[in-house]
Amino acid sequence: MSLDLPRPDLPRRDLPRLAGPAQADTPLREKVLARLRNRPTTRGAVILLGIMVALALLAPVIAPQNPHDLGALSVMDNRLAPGEQGMAGFTYWLGSDAQGRDMFSAILYGLRTSLLVGLASTIGALSIGILAGLTAAQFGGAVDAVIMRVVDFMLGFPSILVALVLLASIGRGVDKVILAIVLVQWAQYARLMRAAALVERRKEYIEAAVNFGLPTRHIMLAHLLPNSVGAVLVVASISIASAITLEATLSFLGVGVPVTQPSLGLLIANGFEFLLSGEYWIAVFPGIALVLLIMSLNLVGDRLRRSFNVRA
Repeated sequence: MSLDLPRPDLPRRDLPRLAGPAQADTPLREKVLARLRNRPTTRGAVILLGIMVALALLAPVIAPQNPHDLGALSVMDNRLAPGEQGMAGFTYWLGSDAQGRDMFSAILYGLRTSLLVGLASTIGALSIGILAGLTAAQFGGAVDAVIMRVVDFMLGFPSILVALVLLASIGRGVDKVILAIVLVQWAQYARLMRAAALVERRKEYIEAAVNFGLPTRHIMLAHLLPNSVGAVLVVASISIASAITLEATLSFLGVGVPVTQPSLGLLIANGFEFLLSGEYWIAVFPGIALVLLIMSLNLVGDRLRRSFNVRA
C-alpha cells in the first residue's frame, strides 16, 4: 500500500532547474564584454578610443613634424589654411598655427599629453583613495571619523577652484597639473571604497578571518581589497575623462601645462584669439579631437558602469 503525500506546487521558474542539471552561470567578465560588443554605439566608442590611444603612443613615429623642435619650425609658414603648402613644399593638411607648427602633429602630441595627465592623475588619485577608504572601513572609530571629515572637506569645494589655487601657488607644469588633479579627485574614490569595504566587512568570511586571528593587513589586502575595488575601478574609468576635461580647462585658463609641452586644451587656448579672424582651424581641430576623446571615454565608462550596476 503506497502512501500518497500531498506535494506542494512548485513555482514555474523552478521546474527547469529540477528537470535537468544546473547550468553554470556566465562569468561577469564575459557578460560585460558581450554587452560592449553588442552595443553599436559602445563598440564604435571602443574602436575610436583605441585609435586615439594608438595615435598618441605612435605620435613620435607618425607625426610629420616635431612641434617641440623649434629648429624645425618656420615662422614664414604660420597660420596656413588646411591643405596649403609651406615655403619648403611641405603640405599642412590641417593647417598651421601662429608659430608655424603643423596642426596635425601638434594635435598628436597634444593628445599624448592629455592622455598622460588623465591616466597618471587618475591612477594617483585612485591609489590614495583606495588606501584611505580601506583604512577607514577596516579600523573604524576615530580613524574612520578623521578620514571621512577630510574627505567631506575636500568634496565641499569645487574641483576647479582648488586646482586653480594650487597651481597659482606652485606654478605651471605637467607634473604639477597631475598633482593638482590627484588632490581634487582622491576623496571621491575614498568615499566609494569605504562604502564598498563596509559592505564586505560585514560578511561571514571576513568575520571568520578575524576569528582565526589573521593579521589586519592580510585581511585588508587579501580579502577586503579584491572584493571591494571593482566598483571603484569602474568609476575611475569614467573619471579619466573628467581629469582630461579639468586639465584642458586649466590649460585654457593659462595655469595648466607649459607652452613647451602643449595639450589639447592649450592648443585650443592658443587658437582661440584667431577664431573670429578667419583662422578657425587653430582652435577647432584640437577642439574636435578633445570632444572625440572625452566622448569615447564617457561612453565606454558609462557602459562599464551600467554593466557592473555601479551607482556613483
